[in-house]
Amino acid sequence: MAAIIPKGMWFEELTPGVIVQHALRRTITESDNVQFTVATMNPAPLHLDFAYAATTQFGRPLVNSMFTIALVVGISVHELTHGTTVANLGFERVTFPAPLFHGDTIRVESEVLAARASSSQPDRGVVTFEHRAFNQDDVLVCSAVRQALMHRRPEA
Repeated sequence: MAAIIPKGMWFEELTPGVIVQHALRRTITESDNVQFTVATMNPAPLHLDFAYAATTQFGRPLVNSMFTIALVVGISVHELTHGTTVANLGFERVTFPAPLFHGDTIRVESEVLAARASSSQPDRGVVTFEHRAFNQDDVLVCSAVRQALMHRRPEA
């Protein structure tokens, strides 16, 4: 089995105040939204029924918020946690201050809010991130605060 070559940041690099502007951007398609919504057994017509969605305040289908949060965290992986994370520990807060629609493009930035050494595992630390996603008009569409258990940099 081939080893994963870390591309993310080690615990020691993740100091409070560090902000990473992630290089990947993603345009959300109708297919993304429908496939995710159906795969997760969500029957909400707001995501799947164009006729129904036309009668709502939004006038068209909304992107499933669970897809949004998954995409936001996924975009952050390459530069932040790829090969350097042990586990996602949980989310403190997730907000969706503005809607996302098919055809919107999001970009993500992540800020390190806190970092502390693990008290039980000396080769690891707990990092609190805030991920923020913006649409093509620079409107904040998602914010999430989460904790991850991160590897410390291996000794040479």
